[in-house]
Amino acid sequence: MARQSPQRPDADEPELDETDASAAADEVEVEVDRPAADRTLWDEVRIDPVEIALPAGTGFTLRAYRTARELTPTDVAERDEDDPFLARRQVVETEEDEEVVILDEEFAALSAEEDDEDEEKDGERARARRRGRAADADDSADDEDEDEDEAGEDEDDAGDEEVPVFLSHKGRLLLFKTPESLVTFIRSGAPNDLSQLDSWNELSERLEPADIAPLDEDTYELDLVVENLRGGHDAWDPALLIEAGEIARDLSYALRLPAVLDMLSAGSSLDDLDEALRASVNGGIGGFLGRRRLKKIGAQTASLGWRTIVGKISAVVDWRD
Repeated sequence: MARQSPQRPDADEPELDETDASAAADEVEVEVDRPAADRTLWDEVRIDPVEIALPAGTGFTLRAYRTARELTPTDVAERDEDDPFLARRQVVETEEDEEVVILDEEFAALSAEEDDEDEEKDGERARARRRGRAADADDSADDEDEDEDEAGEDEDDAGDEEVPVFLSHKGRLLLFKTPESLVTFIRSGAPNDLSQLDSWNELSERLEPADIAPLDEDTYELDLVVENLRGGHDAWDPALLIEAGEIARDLSYALRLPAVLDMLSAGSSLDDLDEALRASVNGGIGGFLGRRRLKKIGAQTASLGWRTIVGKISAVVDWRD
């Protein structure tokens, strides 16, 4: 079969001049010549670039996960001496002489009613524990031996658990406004918490600015969380809020922010919000029940709690140009 000749353009159709043709070629080139970022280096060193947006701006940093036994925690001694939130903390005594830190005055006032019932239950459980300890006094020696064995097993399990570590120094997160400044810092040999990793030297030698291309799941918008929560239940963005919880937990652990960890710990109002959001995105009865649970969570309390979290994280950021 003879090959058909290509159709000629209609006489009425305007032809592109050289300038238009060049511009069109450039547009095609931009669209076609945009390969996906090469992840080979990151996979080999087991470190990832991360992008975090905060009220003060957006920056790049690095994050890795290693077992707890492999890592030396960041040193926060200098940071705690200049903690801007220390003046707002109030220490009160409980029945068992334990110190409790009130994290945020407004957040604490709004959540006080929710905690009253929990405190009553905790008091009953504490009294039951005391009665139980008195009744089991004869078996205390055997119990102590068993507890020591269990504690040893728990420590081993904790040491094998993977935990986050960031590009940080002395309890402060290092955030860089450009990929170039991040690479310059890494190549400089300046002290940081990631330098303890066995793959750090390889990363320092091979890293280029073009490699700083965080994946979508490693991009976090903490600057939008409070405003989104203030918009009310119908405006809440589950993906935004769930991802914010994930990075906040990682940062609070790696940077040793116990106040933030407490606010997001199991059983807290913000953890309830996180669980309800995760359930709401699922289909079926689970999603329906999750949406019902969200309706019962106070938007004002949630937004105030997250305002405190974002503020505490922002306070330990060291911005680098």
